[in-house]
Amino acid sequence: MTSRTSRRRAAVAALALAATAGCAAEHPAPARLPHHQDSERPGTPSPAGGAATAAARPFTLVATGDVLPHSSTIERASTDASGDGYDFRPMLAGVKPVISRADLAICHMETVYGQDGGPFTGYPAFKSPPQVAAALRDAGYDSCSTASNHSLDDGADGIARTLRAFDKAGLKHTGSARTATESATPALMEAGGAKVAQLAYTYDTNGYPLPDGQPWAVHLIDEQKIVADARAARGAGADVVVVSLHWGTEWQTDPDEQQLRLGKALTAARTGGRPDIDLILGTHAHIPQAYEKVNGTWIVYGEGDQIAGEMFNNSGARDARGNMSSIARFTFAPPTGPGARWEVTKAEFIPQWVDADRGRVVALPEALRTSPDREDYRTAQSEIREAVLGRGAARDGLTMAER
Repeated sequence: MTSRTSRRRAAVAALALAATAGCAAEHPAPARLPHHQDSERPGTPSPAGGAATAAARPFTLVATGDVLPHSSTIERASTDASGDGYDFRPMLAGVKPVISRADLAICHMETVYGQDGGPFTGYPAFKSPPQVAAALRDAGYDSCSTASNHSLDDGADGIARTLRAFDKAGLKHTGSARTATESATPALMEAGGAKVAQLAYTYDTNGYPLPDGQPWAVHLIDEQKIVADARAARGAGADVVVVSLHWGTEWQTDPDEQQLRLGKALTAARTGGRPDIDLILGTHAHIPQAYEKVNGTWIVYGEGDQIAGEMFNNSGARDARGNMSSIARFTFAPPTGPGARWEVTKAEFIPQWVDADRGRVVALPEALRTSPDREDYRTAQSEIREAVLGRGAARDGLTMAER
């Protein structure tokens, strides 16, 4: 992990965005790079796209679903810390090998963090222990989306505590912000010689209004704004633009009308013939949803919950689907010529399951190798596979990986 992180720092520093002012505006203006940005140097892709540098190589990006610590999850973390605080690392140990092997890893933090000493709460207004951030970093994550319907469960203070914990852990973040400048700045990463920008948005904040004077505090879904932000990131030198969307209908396997319409519109957006967005990652439904290639770009409609306690659906019944999710893994290859994009040359998913009784997240193919008699594991893997492939993604090359 240390060497992988060290390789990125120089390139990420070169991509740091200088946001324009706009605290009073409804949306801050898209960030822009300083004039001396590396993207203007000979031999690197221009904002309109270009041939890869000699050092460019394929890279892998993994992404996972909602981190949603319920009260039982928090109690488990306390037990795992032997009563001395909260330790979420054992929960994620089963998927750490998959996450840490990737060149880039993206998570979704659905809840906000409480004060260091608590109190911490689960549903319906979440305040999670800040130790979650350190566990995510330990598992191998580089960046997290933080825009969700729970982003304002504890107002601006909750956002500030969450992002402060991310900064302390060394995790990048996007989707909520403490300042207009931070709001206008995507999460910026580097892998394989590519500069990667992540943007994030949510459909709503459960009716909580944006804090007074802080209209930029949480990024809300707005098609024109998303496209404008993606184009700004591309124009500022990003080779790959990833958009995280908290959207969809809870407990519904099929993507809803908003997901289908917005996904089609966003993947159709182009500048100079080149797509403005290279990957869409969805969360919120609490259950696995399909992957689909639309207009040549992969969409994950919903990954499901990565961390959650026992889940109860809209009818109040215990629903095991709330503990099912998928790990998305995409391999990006350098562009083959001027104006071309970094292409996804391999698309995979790994079924993932929250074993709520044990308080552990497991990668199901590996878990079944060591525990072949676990019928609940086998059933979960089958249901996840059916949901993920439900819109014909296998025809476009999506496969289930074993590890």
